[in-house]
Amino acid sequence: MTDAATFRVERLKRGAFDDASQADITHLIDRSYRYHSSQELRWHLAERLGTSPAAISLTETSRRGFNFSRRP
Repeated sequence: MTDAATFRVERLKRGAFDDASQADITHLIDRSYRYHSSQELRWHLAERLGTSPAAISLTETSRRGFNFSRRP
């Protein structure tokens, strides 16, 4: 067990930085899960989407919200 800081994601939106239309994709994650880093969130999304973590781009939009896009 660790006492490291964690965070929960309340909202995850797709398409903010690519040509895809913006869509709420919060359903792809467990909103109750306490992530330790944005890298951990990228790994989780990459697994869900069948891609590599390097292909995932995240930008924090608020205290617990993120925008997601796939890198080219």
